[in-house]
Amino acid sequence: QVQLVESGGGLVQPGRSLRLSCAAPGRTVSRYTMGWFRQAPGKEREFVAGISWNGDNAYYAASMKRRSTISRDNAQNTVYLQMYSLSPEDTAVYYCAAARYGSSWYESFMYDYWGQGTQVTVSS
Repeated sequence: QVQLVESGGGLVQPGRSLRLSCAAPGRTVSRYTMGWFRQAPGKEREFVAGISWNGDNAYYAASMKRRSTISRDNAQNTVYLQMYSLSPEDTAVYYCAAARYGSSWYESFMYDYWGQGTQVTVSS
């Protein structure tokens, strides 16, 4: 079992930036595909971004392509999501996920392990 712990969420003003972190204490995720999803109240969980195990490939939701960067530091066993130009529509709980096998990165069923989530609230 892989435990994932998200951090970095909080209250941020519109137009500002925020960096989320996802750590996997006790287990390496160096060879796992990693992804970020988010879920707002009353909404379905949606894909935000994904990254291959070696960092060579990254995928983004259309709404995030110009406003986010996903990266990973396998030596630190951590994946990051840097977000820019945040708006109230970005308010959601953000979840980190890990997959043993990478195929359809936009689908939640591909991921084997999930964190508890970190709340991001964008408001003035």
